Amino acid sequence: MSRPTADASEPPPRDPEFDVDLFVIGGGSGGVRAARVAAGYGAKVMLAEEYRLGGTCVIRGCVPKKLFVYASRFRGAFDEATAFGWHLPAPRFDWPSLVAAKDREIARLERLYGEGQERAGVEVVRSRAVLDDAHTVRLLQDGRRVRARTILIATGARPELPPFDGIELGITSDDVFDMKTFPRKLVIGGAGYIAMEFAGLFAALGSDVSVVCRGSNVLRGFDEDVRQAMTGSYTNRGIKLMFCDSICRLERRTGAVGGGDNAGRIDVTTEQGARLVADQVLLAFGRAPNTGSLGLDRAGVKTAADGAIIVDANSRTNIGNIYAVGDVSNQFNLTPVAIREGHAFAETVFGNNTARQVDYSNIPTAVFSSPEIGTVGLTELEARAQYVAVDVYKVRFRPLKAAVTGDCEASLLKVVAEGESDRILGIHIFAHEASEMIQMLAIAIGSGATMKDLMSVMAVHPTVGEEIVAMRTPTVRYNRRDASAPLISSAAV
Repeated sequence: MSRPTADASEPPPRDPEFDVDLFVIGGGSGGVRAARVAAGYGAKVMLAEEYRLGGTCVIRGCVPKKLFVYASRFRGAFDEATAFGWHLPAPRFDWPSLVAAKDREIARLERLYGEGQERAGVEVVRSRAVLDDAHTVRLLQDGRRVRARTILIATGARPELPPFDGIELGITSDDVFDMKTFPRKLVIGGAGYIAMEFAGLFAALGSDVSVVCRGSNVLRGFDEDVRQAMTGSYTNRGIKLMFCDSICRLERRTGAVGGGDNAGRIDVTTEQGARLVADQVLLAFGRAPNTGSLGLDRAGVKTAADGAIIVDANSRTNIGNIYAVGDVSNQFNLTPVAIREGHAFAETVFGNNTARQVDYSNIPTAVFSSPEIGTVGLTELEARAQYVAVDVYKVRFRPLKAAVTGDCEASLLKVVAEGESDRILGIHIFAHEASEMIQMLAIAIGSGATMKDLMSVMAVHPTVGEEIVAMRTPTVRYNRRDASAPLISSAAV
């Protein structure tokens, strides 16, 4: 988005009681967007960040994760190349080189974030900031107090860790990108998208990976067919999935790493009595709003039981001049959502555009596994709970490349539609480049497209995406008005 010009609206009148019009606590995606847009409307803005500009996504989340995913896919590409006539020397993976390349890119992006704030006229302070009251922010680095007419909290989320013996021996997703040595044996606790992405990429890089999962399947909240597809794929790739279990103890073996009897490695004990040995244990149990020790109580800001800041549709807290955007409100913990919230906040408060509320319906998302998962809208079970009649279109197939490589893994495309209106309610994909497809398909759902609309589109052949527009007959139909009616089966499954 282009930067708004100052004459788009009059800047708020400068009150001598306040040092700044807006103080932003947190320099992640949502915070920097809000600061830049507000400054573009003439506001005097100060932003405090205690670590590095860019937040979780840029520094220790989406961006480095995707770089590691790219690295992990080369191994499969090398293997497939032989089937297509390429004869290569045996490849060798070097972990320090990947980490160094990642560091260079993250440093470049952080520099761009800083330059963007500087160009917008935002004063960036490298310090932890806390609230002393509803209008006063204290900078812990030098004790300075700043009076702000409006305060935006954008401190994101932090890894959530359950208590158990030896937990200090594990690492979180904040630490995994900076490991000094590559883990030949990796144990992962948790089975959400963070856990599953790291399980897939480290297995592809050469780790022996075990995933300990409290639930009966991976990716809680995703469509059931997609969950099953990923479980089958990971199992076939040699990843050990341990369901209905959880880590309860970590203990370091004595002796130097590399010594006899796995010395220096970590003994992992689970509640079901399983014992594993790991070079590293990644604890990916989810993330919690990063609101501890912010001084929210001193300002009177209300939080939920999980620590999330409670906000209304305009990201405003119960204190009229204090707002919160991004993961700190624990609504939809995705970087594009934080950016959209930050922009809408600045437009509303400093651009006098009261119509800029975020639409949280039909948010697309992706899991960067291999193959990827792309999903938008309702799952099958959600649709069946909300609508009387639901049609499910589903196809499993082997991509064209597999005809040469011999890969037996099937892709999955699934569309959930409202049976009476034919309107598309959800799309779920397990296939290579699913993230790219779901970004475009989300436009169709947001526009109220029907299955008839999809079928009217000419296919691009040969592609994975053509299977979406080739769906003609529901695989299965559910209608609560006639519970005795048999399901409609399709030969496409």
